[in-house]
Amino acid sequence: MSDFLEVLTHGRRFKAAVKELALEDLRELSVKLEKIITEREEDEKAELEANAERNARIAEILAQIENSGLSIEDLGDIAVNKPAPKKRAPRPAKYQIEVDGELIQWTGQGRMPTVFKKEVDSGKKMEAFLIPGME
Repeated sequence: MSDFLEVLTHGRRFKAAVKELALEDLRELSVKLEKIITEREEDEKAELEANAERNARIAEILAQIENSGLSIEDLGDIAVNKPAPKKRAPRPAKYQIEVDGELIQWTGQGRMPTVFKKEVDSGKKMEAFLIPGME
C-alpha cells in the first residue's frame, strides 16, 4: 500500500497529516471526498444492476434447459465433444534431389537440408533442383 493510502486510512496519522490545513481547506477536501464516494456508490449500483440483468438471463436460460429435459451436464458434453480444428495440408515439395538412390524433397521453407546446401555451395543453382511444374 502506498504511503498516501496508509496515512489516509489510519485515523491518527490522517489527523496529524491534515493538522496544519485551514478549516476551509478541510471542508473543500471533505466535499471532494464526498463526491468520490458518491461516484463510487453510483458505479457499484450500476454494476449490481447489470449483474442482476445478467443473472436473471442466466436463470431464464437454465429454466428453459430444465423444461426441455436437459441438464447443464448435457451441455458440457457437447462442448467437450467438439471437433478438433482441422490442420492445413502440408506444403507440396518444390525441390528434389536424389542421393544414393534416395529421393530427398524440400518445400523451400525453413532450413535448407544439408544435401541441397552442399550442392549449392559447390556452385549449382537451386533452379536445377526444381520439381517440374513447381516454378
